[in-house]
Amino acid sequence: MKETDLQIKIGERIRTIRMTRSMTQNDLAVACDFEKASMSRIESGKSNPTIRTLYRICVALEVPVGKLFED
Repeated sequence: MKETDLQIKIGERIRTIRMTRSMTQNDLAVACDFEKASMSRIESGKSNPTIRTLYRICVALEVPVGKLFED
């Protein structure tokens, strides 16, 4: 799997989890203390987030970090 494919998959998982919690992208960005544009880049797979960033997202979504890497 290419790195960009992984970024896209993680972004899609974040988006899916966020939507199941009825959160907007802006809601999640605010909960993580990010700019909405940053959250948009992460969800679209255009950004390579650090583990610290992924952790903050998972805390806001109330899921373990490993959830983002499940097949």
